[in-house]
Amino acid sequence: MYVERTEKRNLSKSAVKRSCFAISPKSRKIDTNTIKSTAICGVSQLIGAQMLFPRQKTPDLELATLDHGEFKLSNEQSQRGTLICFYRGYHCPLCIKYLTELDRLVPEFEKRGINVIAVSSDAKDRAELMRDKVDAKNLRFGYGLPLTEARDWGLFISTSNGKTSVGVEEPDLFAEPGLFLISPDRSLYFSSVQTMPFVRPSFREMLGALDFVIEKNYPARGEYRGEV
Repeated sequence: MYVERTEKRNLSKSAVKRSCFAISPKSRKIDTNTIKSTAICGVSQLIGAQMLFPRQKTPDLELATLDHGEFKLSNEQSQRGTLICFYRGYHCPLCIKYLTELDRLVPEFEKRGINVIAVSSDAKDRAELMRDKVDAKNLRFGYGLPLTEARDWGLFISTSNGKTSVGVEEPDLFAEPGLFLISPDRSLYFSSVQTMPFVRPSFREMLGALDFVIEKNYPARGEYRGEV
C-alpha cells in the first residue's frame, strides 16, 4: 500500500515527493545561526533550538516510562509510526484534559498502526501523579525529558509562574506542548509546536486525517527548504 513514488516539480531545484511513512532521505545539517535570525518557511523563529523538517530524521528519544520499561524511538516497532505528545507537566490542568482524551483514543491510533506515548520533563513522582489524575489505562508515560533534548525537538521553554489554577507549583523551567507523528524510519511526518497551553490539535480530528492519509497515501508536507 505504501509504495515509494516520486514526482518532479517545477522548482529551482527539483523536489522529491515520497509516500508517507516510507521515507528515508539523507539528513541535512541546519545552520543554527540562520535559525536564530530568520523565520524559515513560515515557521516561527526558534532561538537556540533545532528546527525539524518533514521527511528528515528526527533526534532519537530515549526515556524511562512509568509502566512500560525503557522507551527508545529508534527501537519502536509499528506499521505507520509513533505519535509523541509532549505535555507541560502535572501542574497543567489543560494537559490533564488533553491526555485523558488521548488515553481514551490510544486504541484507535493503534488500529491505524500508530504507537502513542506522552512525554514531559517532570520527574517520576509528578509523572505518576499525572498518570493517576488521567486514570490512564492505555497511554504510556515517559518522564525526565532533559530540557536540552526538548530544545532539540524545537519545543519552547517557559519559566515558572508560580501555582496554577489547580494549586500545583510550576517547575522552574519546563517545556511547552508539542505533538509529533514520526514515521517508522524516524523521519518527521507531522508536527505542531506551541508556546502556550491553549488550542491544541484535536486527537479525534487527527484520526480522521489519518484515515485520509492512509487511503490516499498522502506524503509529508512542508519539506521544501530551498530559496523562495
